[in-house]
Amino acid sequence: MLQARLIPIFAGLRKAVGNRLAFFHRSSEAISQATARNRFDTRKWNLELLKQLEWRRFEELCVAYYQALGFKTQLEGLGADGGIDIVLQGGASAPGTSIARCKAWDAHRVGSKTVKELRTAMTSAKVTDAVLLTSGRFTQEAIDLARKERIETVDGAGLIEKMAALPTEQSLALLKFATQGDFLTPTCPRCSVKMVSRQSTKGGRKFWGCKNYPQCKQTLFVSAPG
Repeated sequence: MLQARLIPIFAGLRKAVGNRLAFFHRSSEAISQATARNRFDTRKWNLELLKQLEWRRFEELCVAYYQALGFKTQLEGLGADGGIDIVLQGGASAPGTSIARCKAWDAHRVGSKTVKELRTAMTSAKVTDAVLLTSGRFTQEAIDLARKERIETVDGAGLIEKMAALPTEQSLALLKFATQGDFLTPTCPRCSVKMVSRQSTKGGRKFWGCKNYPQCKQTLFVSAPG
């Protein structure tokens, strides 16, 4: 009888402890996010800020930029590691249809493999013009191949210049859009939720994992926080 009476008591204690731990976890995440934001000057565009945009926010920024130029946009592709294609139609300076592909920054420069993939996408879409954007940099081999294939390359510094060339109101609107909410934590490509920082049990390597683990085992090895 005593054991039966204690079972709901223990269950209540476990729930209370679990809720408290969840509260502290959320509080810790909020503090960590605020600390990370303070590392950047979000009042104006700068290269370090652009580099740190999580992959989805960077892709959304590229879409918003082309919409500001007057293009109608349509998204194709998976995003994250594979990049995303933006089908562009009807821009004032470039009527017709073209493709833009976005590659978020990581530890390596964007190489010729990505250029070849975009060339294949151009053939499939039957377009002759395309642009490849990254918040980081390109290898020289990628730049040379892109020039040969009629693909414009826009690195992080170049994109900042392009956004700065917009009317001031539009440029500031893009900056506000890019830095609202949590723009640093990667989004899970499968679940579209913010990922969490984890550490491998083998070797201690830090990575981003989906909050829905073990249902979703998606991971990203890009600058997980300390």
